[in-house]
Amino acid sequence: MADFKCEIIIEGKKNARDPEGETIMRDLMIKHGYDMVHSVRSGKILRVNLTAKDAKEAEAICWKMVNELRIYNPVAHSCTIKVLTE
Repeated sequence: MADFKCEIIIEGKKNARDPEGETIMRDLMIKHGYDMVHSVRSGKILRVNLTAKDAKEAEAICWKMVNELRIYNPVAHSCTIKVLTE
């Protein structure tokens, strides 16, 4: 068994509006001269430390957890899981 650090990234679906991201871009970035920014998407990242036999199992544990515990809504959000370290 080994320790793993995983990131669970939850974002709104690509075709859905993101009012928070739009506000950050319009009211902060563009107003302060960052007009090279074309779009901003907001989301959340959960960093999870866990023990598993390998990276594949660590990812499987994370997927099971987000689905069973309803950490995200697959109708409205996309979810990506990255295993960062062993």
